[in-house]
Amino acid sequence: MQMDYDIVDDYLIVKLSGELDHHTSESLRRKIDRYYSSKNLSNLILDLRDLKFMDSSGIGLIMGRYKMCKDKKGNISIVSTSPYINRMLKMSGIYQIVDVFSDIDEAIKG
Repeated sequence: MQMDYDIVDDYLIVKLSGELDHHTSESLRRKIDRYYSSKNLSNLILDLRDLKFMDSSGIGLIMGRYKMCKDKKGNISIVSTSPYINRMLKMSGIYQIVDVFSDIDEAIKG
């Protein structure tokens, strides 16, 4: 699992590559939370375009970050173009509470 950060305006953009599963989710959660808090940001974009696999731990990571952003009066968005990941997000109900976009610019524009 690889993770890269970028900041655009008041958005923390987290790009995830590889597999998001029970082996990687806790470490990623701590890193994302620490970076998000240290930069005093409101909004978060999770870029999942390079994920090859995600299990329920990934859904849990997204849900926890959703709550974190809402607590700071911010928003979370997801960028995904993978049919597999999009199906997982839809089945989990994430589509009902988090906006999903096909690229970063769309996510920033909302």
